Amino acid sequence: MDWEGTDVTDGWDWRQPGGAPAPARPPGPGHPPVGSPPTPSGAGGGTTSPWWSDALADPWRDPSAPAAVVLPAAPSPGNEPEPVSDPDAPGRPTLRQLLLIPLITALLAGSLGGALGYAFAVRGGAAGTVLGADPQAPGLAQRRPESLAGVAERVLPSVVTVRVASLGGTSEGSGFIASADGHVITNDHVLAGATGKASVIFNDGSSAPATVIGQDPESDIAVIKVSRTGLRPVEFGDSDALAVGDPVLAMGSPLSLANTVTAGIVSALDRTMRAGEPGGPTRYYAAIQTDAAVNHGNSGGPLVDGAGRVVGVNSTIKSLVSDGQEAGNIGLAFAIPINQAKRITQDIIGTGKARRTVIGAQVGGSAAGTGGAGVRLAAVEPSGPAAGAGLKAGDVILKLNGRPMTEPTDLIALVRKFAPGAVVAVEYRRGADRQNASVTLAADAK
Repeated sequence: MDWEGTDVTDGWDWRQPGGAPAPARPPGPGHPPVGSPPTPSGAGGGTTSPWWSDALADPWRDPSAPAAVVLPAAPSPGNEPEPVSDPDAPGRPTLRQLLLIPLITALLAGSLGGALGYAFAVRGGAAGTVLGADPQAPGLAQRRPESLAGVAERVLPSVVTVRVASLGGTSEGSGFIASADGHVITNDHVLAGATGKASVIFNDGSSAPATVIGQDPESDIAVIKVSRTGLRPVEFGDSDALAVGDPVLAMGSPLSLANTVTAGIVSALDRTMRAGEPGGPTRYYAAIQTDAAVNHGNSGGPLVDGAGRVVGVNSTIKSLVSDGQEAGNIGLAFAIPINQAKRITQDIIGTGKARRTVIGAQVGGSAAGTGGAGVRLAAVEPSGPAAGAGLKAGDVILKLNGRPMTEPTDLIALVRKFAPGAVVAVEYRRGADRQNASVTLAADAK
């Protein structure tokens, strides 16, 4: 049989690769003619086969396999593919990192803004509105005993409020514990007009009834007593050792405000005071003047020095209001010197009444009208202290213990400051001569 020129229809060719291809299937639509060379890539949309050129005529080829394996075409130089990035690749920021960046930036900006705002507030005077606890505050709360706060803490437990019933209602003043057995010093005018027993209100708010031991209207000192144990008496100072400018504290219950403390200085010493209510006795004393605030209700309370010792008994104030009107503090307050008050208190406790110190002469008026200073003696008691020192009626007292005399009340007040038996230096003028004498003061016989 002549095979030459005969069409092979079984789909495979016995010849080795490289020979003439045999038709795998009849040519038809979509199939190139048998033996046709492969269509180059890009020509008519075909694809170059990765096999040898006559692969379709390979007798070992699977007739159902595609004629060629199609691979993606290489990109053209002018049309590069879009780059693809891996979000988790090393060196690239993650989503969490991208979110942390603005968060940290916001926190830093807020801190910077707060710091700048505080700085501007301090410069503008608004720092007082910033609240916060000072870690050193507990240490600062340890007041030194010699500080004003330390003195007040130590003395206030000995300060009391004194109340008595009177025809006009209830009279209220201040006082302080003078002895551990319950004696309390106050002003006579606090108890004046009392119709019932007195009561004492202590620093802790407790109260106790009090008995009136005695009163001395002329010195404005009164003593009452409470029956209570465990009382803390005050420490007494020396009023004669005071100097102008010394710091002092006034304590008491002004306007019923118990445990009130005010501070000031000694403004003057031996300031002549003449006080008294209409129809009552006239009180004379050489007072300690202070600018510590004193108001109604402070009467009878202690005036305390910088060491916490009582140096005076607050008694009266000066005011610009008319008589009968309510007076208030204007920085002119006066206290009875404690040396005088303590002596009178001891007299009252011991005998029920106080001795009054006298010089044994009557004053007749100021010598200023005759062109000179001093106080003229109108009469001298024959057996009195002044006569014993050689003074006579008509003599002009210029100084008493170095204190100049200008008004008759000056001599009366200063004499009563001293205790009976005290020796005082008197400088006087008789005619044109200046003379000196030593006078031993005495107690009034009545």
